[in-house]
Amino acid sequence: MGDCGEWRSNPFNEMDGDGGNQEERNQPNILVPEVSDAASEEDGNEVVLRLRGIEKSYPIEGTEERVVALRNLNLCEDCGRDGFGPVRRGEFVMIRGPSGGGKTTLLSIIGTIDLPTSGTIELMGTVINGSTPDSLLADFRLRKIGFVFQTFNLISTMTALENVELPMTLLGALSAKKRRIRAFRLLALVGLRNRLHHLPSELSGGEQQRVTIARSLANNPQLLLLDEPTGDLDTLNTIQVMDLLVHLNRITKTTCIMVTHNPDVECYADRILYVADSRFVKEVRNSCPQRLVYEAYVKNLEKREAESTAVVCSFQDP
Repeated sequence: MGDCGEWRSNPFNEMDGDGGNQEERNQPNILVPEVSDAASEEDGNEVVLRLRGIEKSYPIEGTEERVVALRNLNLCEDCGRDGFGPVRRGEFVMIRGPSGGGKTTLLSIIGTIDLPTSGTIELMGTVINGSTPDSLLADFRLRKIGFVFQTFNLISTMTALENVELPMTLLGALSAKKRRIRAFRLLALVGLRNRLHHLPSELSGGEQQRVTIARSLANNPQLLLLDEPTGDLDTLNTIQVMDLLVHLNRITKTTCIMVTHNPDVECYADRILYVADSRFVKEVRNSCPQRLVYEAYVKNLEKREAESTAVVCSFQDP
């Protein structure tokens, strides 16, 4: 990750992000209170996620055998060679690996949508295991975790504004007026000030994903879980969404854990965890997170495609 290539740059000390106008981007208090440098440093040491001995298996119907989805996953300070360090506040962590390796299962367990067969999860100081009541988990998800999915999962009969308001309505902590103001500000932050009253069917794929991101931040979560958020997007929208996610990660200090198949977006992460054969196999720490530059990246993709075509043709040439 040290050599990031000519089609990437290091803009995070220079860029303001992708959503909203300059004035909006200079107002972090619309999401979180301003914090001092000392507080920010302390927050960076706060552990958001620990995993200890996480295993997940499913019974095979009609047999006594089980399919193993996850094997002895550990993210903690004292796991030694059996795992890697815990996830801390403000980190942007990516999970990569082949299809069927356990990535989405792991994300579901971290998000308390599913529970481990054995082992414990510690989320924001709360210990969760296979016997934790569903009612506690549902409330925990609503208050503490935001979700972004590949397929958007927006309610088709609701406008962008109404979709973003929905989690706040379910939580019931704000008045209708305050919910509407916060939803407007979140959509402005992701660059959709002019799409407030559009239905999902009236939005592009990139715009729908921005609404999903705004909705995921509605209740000011401490953890944002992203399952292939760019999987259904073209190259330009992929870059715009990744730029936006990192911008929000920086200004809100919201911890992000993202599953992706795209190796080219690894440059955005602080840390990449590789999962294969149901276990962690490698960790890479990125000392200089960077962004993709659209024009240069497209040229790089075209070059790769040409080289790949040339190789195929060479095998076919008699």
